[in-house]
Parts: sequence; structure tokens; C-alpha cells
Amino acid sequence: MLSELEKLTQEILRKYKSALSYIGVDFFREDVQDAINNCSEGMETAFQSTIAYWYWKKKHNEEFEYPNAFLIAALDNFWQPYEWNDEYLNHPNFKSTGQLWWEKAGEMWGKNVRDSLVADVGENANGEEYILFMSGVSLPLKIAHVWGWERVLNYARNSY
Repeated sequence: MLSELEKLTQEILRKYKSALSYIGVDFFREDVQDAINNCSEGMETAFQSTIAYWYWKKKHNEEFEYPNAFLIAALDNFWQPYEWNDEYLNHPNFKSTGQLWWEKAGEMWGKNVRDSLVADVGENANGEEYILFMSGVSLPLKIAHVWGWERVLNYARNSY
């Protein structure tokens, strides 16, 4: 069972991972994993610092070189974002395929139907995204894309 600290770490990571991945952070690198695993405090502000700096570089038409090194330094040194805005996370390229699927399911099936059938769209330790239905059954997101909306809806409804 996960400790409260591990649950909080996973939730923070989940919130920022798509944005950080888009700007170039490689979560499969050992040094990045070590920095995250050894971070005892300030993880969220380090993530925010990295994203805010990317925005600053973009605004000034500069390339954000070495995002992995920047994030590791931010985690190791407890960097605070100079300027943070929660709207930064709404950048269209920061959405994971799971988030995009979730939004589209609301459009295709209606939000009430989606919310009654889908518990979560998550990611396993290997980075593979999946849909978790309220029944407890899961389906890899890549299979859902192959099946299409109607077949996934039927699958969700018949999984009870």
C-alpha cells in the first residue's frame, strides 16, 4: 500500500508530467528518476519553475536547452518559480493522450454517461495509458483508439 507521501508525489507528478514531457523532460532517464525519488520537499514548485522557465524562454524566442538538467537542479535546489500561473498547464500541447481521450469521451457520449462509466484514465509504470472503468475493468488506451467510441462504450456498459 502506498504511503500518503507516495500518493501525494504521484498526484503531483500526474498533474505536471505531460507538460514537462512536452518541453523535453525525459522521465525514463535514471538521473531524472533519481532526482524525483530523492526529492523530499518542493517537488511541485520545482516542476512549476521548469514550466515557467520554458514559457519565459518561449516568450523571448529562445530555445530551452537541457530541460532534464534544469529540472534536476530545480529539484535539488528547491527552486521557486519566478512567476507561476495555473493557466500555464492549459497549453494545448501539454495534454496527454489520456486527457484528450477523457475530454473527447465527454463530447461523444455526454459527460454524464462518461462520468458514470469511467473511473479514471491513468498511466502504468511503463508509461502506457489505460482507461479504468467503474466496474474495475481496465482497457489500454491504444486498444480503445483501435476499437472506436461505440465499441468502447458497449464494452464499458457490459463490463459490470
